[in-house]
Amino acid sequence: MDFLVSAYGAVGDGTTDDTRALQSAIDACAGAGGGRVVLESGHTYLSASLRLRANVELHLEGGSLLKASRQLDTYFRPDQPAAEEGVSHVGTPVVGKPSYVFLHAKDAPNVRVTGFGVIDGSGDAFVRRVSPYYVTGDFYPRPTLMYLENCPHLTVRDVTMRNVPFWTLHIAGCEDALIDRIRILNDLDVANSDGIDVDHSRNVRILGCHIECADDCICLKNTLGNREYPHTRDVIVSDCTLVSTSAAIKLGTEGVDDFENVVISRCVISRSNRGISIQIRDGGCVRNVSVSDVIIETRRFAENWWGCAEPIAVTALDRDAHTPGGTVSDVRFFNVTCRGENGVLLYGEAGRIRNVLLDNVSVSLVETSRWPKHCYDLRPGATVEGLMHRVAVPVFAHGVTGLRLRSLSTQGMGSACANGAEDVALEDCSQVSREA
Repeated sequence: MDFLVSAYGAVGDGTTDDTRALQSAIDACAGAGGGRVVLESGHTYLSASLRLRANVELHLEGGSLLKASRQLDTYFRPDQPAAEEGVSHVGTPVVGKPSYVFLHAKDAPNVRVTGFGVIDGSGDAFVRRVSPYYVTGDFYPRPTLMYLENCPHLTVRDVTMRNVPFWTLHIAGCEDALIDRIRILNDLDVANSDGIDVDHSRNVRILGCHIECADDCICLKNTLGNREYPHTRDVIVSDCTLVSTSAAIKLGTEGVDDFENVVISRCVISRSNRGISIQIRDGGCVRNVSVSDVIIETRRFAENWWGCAEPIAVTALDRDAHTPGGTVSDVRFFNVTCRGENGVLLYGEAGRIRNVLLDNVSVSLVETSRWPKHCYDLRPGATVEGLMHRVAVPVFAHGVTGLRLRSLSTQGMGSACANGAEDVALEDCSQVSREA
């Protein structure tokens, strides 16, 4: 059954506050046992925070626009300890649930957000420019566009999300989530405007999406604020096109629990500061990750952003003196083409990275930006400097046990370098050089 928002008093002229009408339609739909709440085409609906309900589909017809309020005091705040305020340095993890949320659902099965309309986060109302290459805000975390917590059998399909001041789509504690063919179009200079954040969730499929954003396009997390849920596992990312000023696909850095059974396939990454990053800094461990049939093109962005154009970066370090990091094991890369301004980075403290396979991986060095080269980014980390300055090589491995290189091809670089790596096996590769 359809519930048209116009029938509940929505004006849709872009200036009238339609919050009450939209929420009334959602509540009526839920009260009837479920159905579809329809935002009709040709209208712009201005709204404060909305609470999505079980068995309700929020459907945006093509040509409709749902625009978030520009007034912070109209945003929903999930129950949590005091919000993080005044964060002034890079690397501080998100430790609680979101402080402000536009679209929110909790303990609600069968939530669906669909349609070819647009959701606009009014991000420009919450950020300010600090340099020609970097925009941030005066408080942290800023509003999250969509936060869906403990929503089993979740579906988000076809919609476009844009102009977001912080994380775009954050799912936490969700079992069986399908994110299918959505578009996320955020400005490439807005800090923390992640695309999809999968947090303590299981059986997740992210399929056929196009994402452009500052910070990470797709990020798997286990945040401290959602530790009551099982760890993130059984995730598929496939057939996506991604552009990022940080990492296009990342596991971490917020990782207080484990990640396991992750498949990444048939994706194209372009114009990104990093390609695929496994970045472990907390107590959680990564196990059993497979990456295949991926094309990665990287370039450096301004120094504000983590990453130095590494197409693949697997790092395992302590976050700080009080936060020991976990381990990474059984990670496989098959049929990956890398072209950009740096090589593959595998860097861990002794024993932290084990059993890594690179099979039919090609790495070509091509400089396309004006930013400094010849460095790798190890931020954050208690025992390392932020940037490690050295000439790029196809694969730089440090502190890795059980590295397998099979059919590694390179262009514009020397040989791979194994520094403190143990049990290195080569097949159809150039000799790996070793450093003390």
